[in-house]
Amino acid sequence: MVKTAEQMKAFRRIRRSELPQDTVELARFLIGKTIVHDLPRGRLSGRIVETEAYLPGDAACHAYRGPTPRNHTLFLEHGHAYVYFVYGVHYMLNVSSERRGIGAGILLRAIEPLEGIDAMKRHRGTSNVVDLARGPGRLAAALHITRHLDGIDLAGDGPLWLGAPVRPAGPIGVSVRIGISKDAHRLLRFYERGNSFVSGPKRLRI
Repeated sequence: MVKTAEQMKAFRRIRRSELPQDTVELARFLIGKTIVHDLPRGRLSGRIVETEAYLPGDAACHAYRGPTPRNHTLFLEHGHAYVYFVYGVHYMLNVSSERRGIGAGILLRAIEPLEGIDAMKRHRGTSNVVDLARGPGRLAAALHITRHLDGIDLAGDGPLWLGAPVRPAGPIGVSVRIGISKDAHRLLRFYERGNSFVSGPKRLRI
């Protein structure tokens, strides 16, 4: 999808004061917002269409056993990036979601690409736009997310940031989280209903 001039005018950085300081509220709030990565060779951006919340005290959350060198950015003030490497293959992009000192976060699971689509295709090695960033590993690869972005302030002036929506979000669906074994029954996954860029089986996308 290519943004119009009118949409570009509305494309601005989100201030921290706009971000809910509650994990579930923030996971819902992020649906329809944009994630932007400004690189020297151009901008990559997309509409966030799917998130998963990982709460304080949640056995599936990386912060469950307290802060470590790996997860300390989950304990930062809400609105910071937590980037980790999984299965020796994929990076995952998360947003810290509570006040400083409380470990919790939101996994960005899927985006609808907006800008830099040709670059995303190269990063992913595919020409299928729908599959460019449908799933958290694909999302990070498409946006060229690596560990050096861990801890960056997504509400600040850096190269990776959260932006205002280019259009209003549609109805938001809720489901169990995908691909976890602990606390898997919890309804903490949020997505834009009917959006073809949402990941997961069809029964969890409608």
